[in-house]
Amino acid sequence: MTTLPSAIIAVIEAFARSGVRCLLMGGQACWIHGSGQGSKDVDFAILGDAGNLEQLRGVLADLEADNIAVPPLEQKHLDAGLAVHFRCRRADAAGIRVDVMSKMRGVASFDELWDRRAIARIGADVEVQLLSLRDLIRAKKTQRDKDWPMISLLVTGHYLKHGDYPTPVNISLWLEELRDPELLQEAVFRFLAAGREIAARRKPVAVAREASSSVDDIRRALRDEEEQERAADRAYWEPLKRQLEELRRQRA
Repeated sequence: MTTLPSAIIAVIEAFARSGVRCLLMGGQACWIHGSGQGSKDVDFAILGDAGNLEQLRGVLADLEADNIAVPPLEQKHLDAGLAVHFRCRRADAAGIRVDVMSKMRGVASFDELWDRRAIARIGADVEVQLLSLRDLIRAKKTQRDKDWPMISLLVTGHYLKHGDYPTPVNISLWLEELRDPELLQEAVFRFLAAGREIAARRKPVAVAREASSSVDDIRRALRDEEEQERAADRAYWEPLKRQLEELRRQRA
């Protein structure tokens, strides 16, 4: 696995040491969870209360990070589900974009995310709090084309790495999130009892359980599932996009 760029590490370390209640998500969290791919930005889920926002302003000042685009950093915008964007100017983090959110479609409250967070160490032995794999996958179910291959990569990698350790938690993750039709079919027949229960709420699992189903049938069910999530995300963002347009007009 390649290492993260030093500028990315500088940003993550600054947040880790700042006292801000935040959880790394996005491409860097995917990298830590084993995707082998990061991104050019650093994304955080944050606790959106007044005290934590003051802590956040402190680390952003330390990173010499400027608010870019809209909205400004205000609790009401975070509570609405908008992301707030910054660009760092500090020498060791220059050019890195930082995005923060406190609310996401279909994702649990920050307190719940924090309770089941993952912990990793990067850089100079800095402890990083990040979204659990399951919560990261949930956050990635968007309308964006780039997110769906990443979900598949994360879950496939987890299955191939931990397939010999079929704990109830792992079995649930695989059956609920695998996007490779062949691996999903394999998992369904490996874990019949769990598959029977999950089939009631996940159509691709129900299709995979049918003896007459082909891999193409499962693939079509997975495509339908993805399109439903994309459509739900588009509907969720439609009013938020109108809010952003209004903020842009006000700033102009």
